[in-house]
Amino acid sequence: MASGLAEDLIRTKSLERLNSDAESGEHTLERTLGPWSLIALGIGAVIGAGLFSLTGIAAAEHAGPAVVISFAIAALACAFAGMCYSELAGMIPVAGSAYTYAYATMGEFVAWIIGWDLVLEYAVGAATVSVSWSSYVTRFMRDTLGINLPPHFVHSPFETFTLADGTVAHGIVNLPAIFIIVAASALLMIGIRESARVNAIVVLIKLAVVAVVVGVGLFYIKAQNYVPFIPENTGTFGEYGWSGIMRGAGVVFFAYIGFDAVSTAAQEAKNPQRNMMVGILGSLAICTVIYIAFAGVLTGLVPYTQMKGDAAPVNTAIAMTPFPWLKSLVTLGVIAGFSTVILVLLLGQSRVFYSMSQDRLLPGFFSKIHPTWKTPYRSNLFFMVFTSALGGFLPISQLGHMTSIGTLLAFILVCVGVIILRRAQPNARRDYRTPWVPLVPILGIVSCFAMMVSLDGETWLRLGVWLAIGLVIYFAWSRRHSRVGREVEAAG
Repeated sequence: MASGLAEDLIRTKSLERLNSDAESGEHTLERTLGPWSLIALGIGAVIGAGLFSLTGIAAAEHAGPAVVISFAIAALACAFAGMCYSELAGMIPVAGSAYTYAYATMGEFVAWIIGWDLVLEYAVGAATVSVSWSSYVTRFMRDTLGINLPPHFVHSPFETFTLADGTVAHGIVNLPAIFIIVAASALLMIGIRESARVNAIVVLIKLAVVAVVVGVGLFYIKAQNYVPFIPENTGTFGEYGWSGIMRGAGVVFFAYIGFDAVSTAAQEAKNPQRNMMVGILGSLAICTVIYIAFAGVLTGLVPYTQMKGDAAPVNTAIAMTPFPWLKSLVTLGVIAGFSTVILVLLLGQSRVFYSMSQDRLLPGFFSKIHPTWKTPYRSNLFFMVFTSALGGFLPISQLGHMTSIGTLLAFILVCVGVIILRRAQPNARRDYRTPWVPLVPILGIVSCFAMMVSLDGETWLRLGVWLAIGLVIYFAWSRRHSRVGREVEAAG
C-alpha cells in the first residue's frame, strides 16, 4: 500500500500527452495571442503601484541614489527564473504555468501543491490590489472630480473611518473593489482577444503617464542629489553601502512579480515555442528599463534622506516641478496600473484552476469551455465571486506578502523542472534553451529561496495553513479522481 501511495504521488504527465490535450477535445482554448499581446500582459502584471511606492522606500531606507543598482540586481534574479519559464513554456505550451511544468517533471503531488498554492496567491493578490484600486479611485474622484463616494460603501465591515462630526463608524462593503473584480472577470469571460486588447490600451496609458513624469522630471533634476551615489554604510547591515543595495534589491524584487503570469496564457498563444520567450523576457526587459529610469529621476528630484517616512514620495518629487497637475496624472497612472495587474492575475488564476480541473484534480465542471467565447468561463465565474468577496468584505491588505511567497515557490520549482527535463528528455524540442544549465537554474533557486527566507513568520504560517487544507482535499478526493491515475489503473 505504501509503495502504491508513493507511485501515485510521483506519477507524471508526459510532454506528448500535455501537448495532445492542449490541441484536441472540447476543452481546447483558442490561440489568438501574438508576441506584442504577451509582452503587454507581462507589463500589465508587473507595472503597478510598486513603481510609485517601493522606489522611495528602497532609496530612503537602504540604497540611496544607488537604488537603480538595486533594481538591476532584482531584475537579474528575475531573469534567471524568466529564462527557465521561457524554456518550459515553449516545450509545454499549455495553460497552468508552474502547475503544469511540475506535473511533467516532479509528479502529481508536487504539481497539486504548487497549483493549490498559486490559486490562493492569485486570488489574494487580485483582491488586495482591488482594495488599493478602490482607495485610489475614491481619492481621484474626490480630489479631481469633486465627487464624494459614501464612506460606508468604500470600506469593508472590519474597517473604521471618521465622519465629519468626529463619529467613528464601520464600513458595510467595499463596492469599488467588487466592481473592478467583476468587470475584469466579465472581460476575461467574453474572450482572451478582447481582454488582451483592453489590457494593451490600459498599458499604453500607464506607460504614457510614466513617460510624462520621467520626461518632465529630467529637466528639474539636481546633480547634488546623486552625491554620494552609494551612501556610506551606517554600521548596520542593510543601511546604505553595498549591503543596503542588496537589501534594497530584496525590497524592490516584489515590484517585478507578475511576469510569470504570461506563462499561464501559453495555450492561447500563437506560435508559443517562440512567442512565449518573447513575451516573458521582453516584458521583463522593458519593465527593468522603466523602473531604473523612474528611480533615477525620483532620486534626482528629491534627496533620498527626505523620502524617509514619506508615504507619497512621488508627490513630493512632483512638488519640485512647477506642474502640480502631475499629481492627478500619477494617480491616474496608479489606477491604470492596478487595473491591468488585477486583470492578469485573474487570468492566471482561472487558467491554473482550469488545468487542474482538466486533470480531474478538481471537479471537471470548471474545465468547461464556453462554445462562443472559447474561455473557461466557469472558472472565471467562480473566482469572480470568491475574489470579489475577499476584496469587498475583508481587510486583506496585510495579506499582500502571500502573493510573493507563492510566486517565489513557483519560481523555484520551475528552475528545478528545467534541470530535471534536461536530464530526463535531453532530445526534446526546445526552441529556446536556458543558457548555462544547471548554473542559471541553480542561481534562480538560490536567489528566490533567499527572498522567501526574508519574509515574516506570519506569511509562512498562512501558507502552511492553506497547504494543509489542500493536502486534505488531495488525499480525500483529488488522488482518487486523478485522470492520470485512472488511466494508469486501466492500463494495469
